[in-house]
Amino acid sequence: MRVAVSQFATSSNYQENLATCIRMINKAAVCQPSLIVLPEYCNTLFCSAKTCYLDHDQAWNEAISIDGNFLHCIAELAKKHNCYIVINVTIRRDLSRNVSNTKQDDSIKSNISVTSCLFSPLGELIHQEDKKKLVGHENDFFVNAHKMSEVISTSVGKLGLMTGSDSMNFEASRGLALHDAQLLCNSINTFALDQSHLHDPARAFENKIFLATANKVGALVPQAFIPSPTSESQNDASQEVLVGVGHSQIVSPDGKVLAKIANNEEGVIFADIDLIDNRQESDNKLRPDGTELLKQRRPDLYQKLMQTIKKPPLDGQENTHDGTVPKTANVAIFATYKSNEEAIEDVCFYIENNLSDIIQLPELFFIADKTIMNNAEQFDHIACLSKQLIKQISAVLRPYQYVCTSLVIEGAHQAVLISEHGLFATQQQLHFCQRYQWTELGDDLTILELPLEQGKISVAMLTADDANIPEIVKVAALNNIHLLLIPFDIQEASEVEYSLLSRAAENRICIVAASREKNFINEFSMKEANSSNDKTIDNKKGNKKKRKAVKSTGFIANLTEQSALPPHWNLAKFTGYINHPLIKYQHGKITKALVHPIAATHD
Repeated sequence: MRVAVSQFATSSNYQENLATCIRMINKAAVCQPSLIVLPEYCNTLFCSAKTCYLDHDQAWNEAISIDGNFLHCIAELAKKHNCYIVINVTIRRDLSRNVSNTKQDDSIKSNISVTSCLFSPLGELIHQEDKKKLVGHENDFFVNAHKMSEVISTSVGKLGLMTGSDSMNFEASRGLALHDAQLLCNSINTFALDQSHLHDPARAFENKIFLATANKVGALVPQAFIPSPTSESQNDASQEVLVGVGHSQIVSPDGKVLAKIANNEEGVIFADIDLIDNRQESDNKLRPDGTELLKQRRPDLYQKLMQTIKKPPLDGQENTHDGTVPKTANVAIFATYKSNEEAIEDVCFYIENNLSDIIQLPELFFIADKTIMNNAEQFDHIACLSKQLIKQISAVLRPYQYVCTSLVIEGAHQAVLISEHGLFATQQQLHFCQRYQWTELGDDLTILELPLEQGKISVAMLTADDANIPEIVKVAALNNIHLLLIPFDIQEASEVEYSLLSRAAENRICIVAASREKNFINEFSMKEANSSNDKTIDNKKGNKKKRKAVKSTGFIANLTEQSALPPHWNLAKFTGYINHPLIKYQHGKITKALVHPIAATHD
């Protein structure tokens, strides 16, 4: 099927917005798509970050009726162009503001929903999905839905509808994926780049699902609500900041962008995808090693862990701190290109010449080829090396200095934290993966209160595929960790390009993730580079691909000290992102950085 996404500006004028929607649908129809996705708030001008309506009467007047002319015109276009159309609008859910009063109190909130409507090629409204998660000023004017999102079976495949900030965390897309959605249609209205550059690809990748996002361009706030330069708000830069960022895109199940309008100007882009083939080839949504992605999940475990988090006593070190969380911590990633005893000696040399508080190593860093563990004799040797490693590394560590990696202990694959006194803490692998199918899985998540020289921080460790499961990272984050340590082995490039970075952003935690370096062949579409906001792209030109080897490594994800727009809309401080982590990628043998655990302090 061919899916098209469109980005455009709206105003506070009903007729202008209807004319814009008709024009953009007709423009998208030139490429003969099976589905067209339009942005959020197609009938009005609204931004959750700033008041956009004078009162509830204005919100009511700019909302539309479900059976009115606006949606009737959209239905006719779906029929005319023989395609599905997803459009998001504000809808009046009452018959009137208040029929009992001759004059309505403009402070009374009416039932106005923010709703994504799906029209079929027959011109029928076959599904309505009301927005569930209202943010900011949306709560002042709209009502949210409480029923679960539904997956809609169509002639082109199974569709899920998302709106606004739904893709900023994993839950909405995960729920739809678990109900067999194949394509997520995402209508958004944002001035920030977070969704297009990070969260959208992460949602597609972690669920092995297609995602099509349409965003707004142009002003998101009426001119009347922007203070003049001569007002008291001299530093107010909302006129420049609150502009739709565009960057509408279509993303594949491996997190790769198939088509994108890489600007904030009006335009249309499309991609050809095959939901049927995708369902047949990856019905079980397999990881590269053959692990069934969604079957890795352990919902009962997550529920249990929320009740019983395991916090072991400090082993061998007295906690002399008063609970102060240090503003910074020195972390480092070490990588060795050697194996067995030589790898251990290599790392010990690094430690002796390094003052970092926490040193992160890849999972089983001393084994280059994990398949040798299928040999019983080799497995026993690795278990012995694991014991030897703990002794050698602890002998060179300083007080309040730690090393994290994964080892084979008592026949199980476990993340470990080593201190000067030996084995400080362990975390058994929690989710099945094929490359460690021999290990017994753990049922506990260990949250560590880790003493550093300047205070103590709350830490969790996850190894193998565990950190790619967003549910378990959320459990750790809800237990107020500051830092997540991840000794892992990259299986797909999108793990470090999007998925794990999204874990840091959506949970407001620092992450140190170390892996052996990997090279992946990256097939990327040239459509983004050739995209034009004046015309749809010629399909033969747009589908041209290049193959390029891409190097993937671990990273250190730090947090900015502020997770939202700065006070007074200080444009000089706004980078285009609301909550994107600060990233330093693993490079060479030693990668060092300061992280700010204090920024992860949860209210």
